[in-house]
Amino acid sequence: MTRFSARLPAGILLCGLAPFMSLHADEQALYAIGVAPSAERIQNDIEILAGFGTRHTLSDTQSQTRGIGAARRWIEAEFEAISAACGGCLEVMLISDIVSGTNRIPGSVEVVNVIAIQRGTTEPNRFAMMSGDIDTRVSDPMNFTDDSPGANDNASGMAGVLEAARVLTQYEFPGSIIYAGLSGEEQGLNGGAIVAAHALANGWDIKAVINNDMIGNIRGINGVVNNTTARVFSEGTRYVETPEEAQQRRFQGGEIDSAARNLARYIDTMADLYVPNLDVMMVYRLDRFGRGGHHRPFSEVGLPAVRIMETNENYNWQHQDIRVENGIAYGDVIEHVDFDYAAKLTALNAVTLASLAWAPSPPQNVEVSGQVSPDTTLRWTKVPDAVAYRVHWRLTTEPQWTHFRTTEDVSEFTLENVVIDNYFFGVSSISASGVQSPVVFPGPAGAF
Repeated sequence: MTRFSARLPAGILLCGLAPFMSLHADEQALYAIGVAPSAERIQNDIEILAGFGTRHTLSDTQSQTRGIGAARRWIEAEFEAISAACGGCLEVMLISDIVSGTNRIPGSVEVVNVIAIQRGTTEPNRFAMMSGDIDTRVSDPMNFTDDSPGANDNASGMAGVLEAARVLTQYEFPGSIIYAGLSGEEQGLNGGAIVAAHALANGWDIKAVINNDMIGNIRGINGVVNNTTARVFSEGTRYVETPEEAQQRRFQGGEIDSAARNLARYIDTMADLYVPNLDVMMVYRLDRFGRGGHHRPFSEVGLPAVRIMETNENYNWQHQDIRVENGIAYGDVIEHVDFDYAAKLTALNAVTLASLAWAPSPPQNVEVSGQVSPDTTLRWTKVPDAVAYRVHWRLTTEPQWTHFRTTEDVSEFTLENVVIDNYFFGVSSISASGVQSPVVFPGPAGAF
């Protein structure tokens, strides 16, 4: 299998192209990745996962054909097969712990997550993660025996993770990529909490967590049929913010510029540049109103985490016993999944992961100053593999970064006659091949 890695002269960077664009070989690779995921392979994976009958966290772990044990062993085998095809480029592992005594796990159960790591060539401990959920449920969250195929929720997300791994293992990246199958989501976001704790304990430098939960439905309960948009949910203020950091944010801003929020902006730009016929709706909320997903445990330990999912949900096809009542079919079955759409959202993940892994780490220790001055100065700590930086600014009411200046390999830049009071500011890093990191908002409010 051919693997690709490209580098171009740094001088090409300073030509003032639009934010987040990469150049020549890497840019062409991102265009290719944006259309590479296969709807047919995703369909096959979803059909296999749904075929395990139920994948409830409390279901059978010994059977080879039914239950969550059979499902996670199949996912592990798929990661091993993907690794074999790329010459052993994946580290496949299980990360687990015992969960007991919760309102949805009355006894004790081992929650097992299946993880594959594609190590970076120069920064193997810097990670971007894509996750999907293994487990399912029906109407009663404690019913672990009835059929619960979970075709869209969340075989679609898990199949997307596998397909992204197939696509991206054809390339090499400076940074590392984690492909994660998480368990225990329906019983209390257990798997995500276990992996987040493992990451902290082992010093993993995770710069982005992209959780995929339901990426295969285009027919909303509101009657809308739409295969051209996706939602990205992101939390605006860091959950782990200290009182002192909150005080600083109160006077300097940052309520809508957490690392997660700027990761969402990055994903939005990836869709515009590289994924045909897809527009991202950025939702300024951790998750859907009053609901939760498996990115939350990562956010709660301070890691930048977002959720990608379909725009129009059909609640009749989520968390429901399979049945027909009053002419309405309920249940999360294979017939409701649009595989082309799932492939499109998988492509959005893949180009984002590739760009994050090709880009340098986001700048560190970003600061801004310029009170009672006509000019604004930004300072930062340089990061490995960056050959240049980009200073960004936007009106405080703009959802996306609108202005920028590209610098050389410096750690300070002054925007003359740009008044600090009127704008939000940030800094991104750029690799020798022209790939840009997410923008970092100054201070602890925006730190990655």
